[in-house]
Amino acid sequence: MNARTLGKNGFNIGEIGLGCWQLGGSEFGPLDEDTAHEILSTAKESGTTFFDTANVYGSGRSETLIGEFLKEHGEGITVASKTGREVYPDGYSRENLRTSTLESIARLGMQRLDLLQLHCVPHSILLDGAIFDWLRELKGEGLIKEFGASVESADEGLTCLQHRDLLSLQVIFNPFRQKLLDELLPRAEELEVGIIARLPLASGLLSGKFTADTTFGEADHRNFNRDGACFNVGETFAGIPFEKGVELADHLRSLVPEGMTMAQMSQRWILDFPAVSVIIPGASSPAQAFENATVTKTPSLSSDLHQALRDFYREEVHQHIRGAY
Repeated sequence: MNARTLGKNGFNIGEIGLGCWQLGGSEFGPLDEDTAHEILSTAKESGTTFFDTANVYGSGRSETLIGEFLKEHGEGITVASKTGREVYPDGYSRENLRTSTLESIARLGMQRLDLLQLHCVPHSILLDGAIFDWLRELKGEGLIKEFGASVESADEGLTCLQHRDLLSLQVIFNPFRQKLLDELLPRAEELEVGIIARLPLASGLLSGKFTADTTFGEADHRNFNRDGACFNVGETFAGIPFEKGVELADHLRSLVPEGMTMAQMSQRWILDFPAVSVIIPGASSPAQAFENATVTKTPSLSSDLHQALRDFYREEVHQHIRGAY
């Protein structure tokens, strides 16, 4: 797999990582431990060296499963976790941050975390800035190697970029979510802050496999959060109403290059931007983990296709996005 550097003097990692939200076995529905292990194994065998998780995924289950995998297969793997969502909206303190970090270290079986990211904390907390000092203290203690932030909006990202020792920003970025191209990505590239792109397939819309009749399990966030009932609507289908998202994806079919799937085109589009260090598609099966990794071998999209996708976003998509952006 092609490799990129995550942030200034940061980690050398494969450009296609693995998002591990689904390993929690909750917001994507049940996932048994054997399947989780097979997903992690297939991802690594396919060249993936970057796993992204969080302490709230399955109330720690995702971290625990990754920790069990790392005992025998951890060589060459960089793990990023996230913290702060468990105390949303107003439980942020130095003590809580340190406690959650120690708990993540224990579940992952690591001496220190490779990368700890703030997990979509309120903008007011980011603006206050004290939480970044607490991260620096954890780094000084040797509990984390580097720190970053996962954000919901461009404004939140720009606030984080004011801290020059920030290694990375995790953002929602895909052909349906292009606002970041206007200011945030150029600024991050200028400052050599790595970009971790989540929701590269807009919760599966950009796989092109859904129809208006597709249904999801009761415990799947694509069912219970499609209108933002439980958390930011942007985390589900990139904030686009499901039926409209299916319609938009159908319109993209004519743009998919010969020999590519829509999922490959969508992920290749993201990788064509040098500001991006890694994309983190999820996988609910080993086959999906393998298929995601193959995108590293696909050629860059043509300038004409990039322009067509940019025009499509501006003319057809942008007005349908809901939530912080």
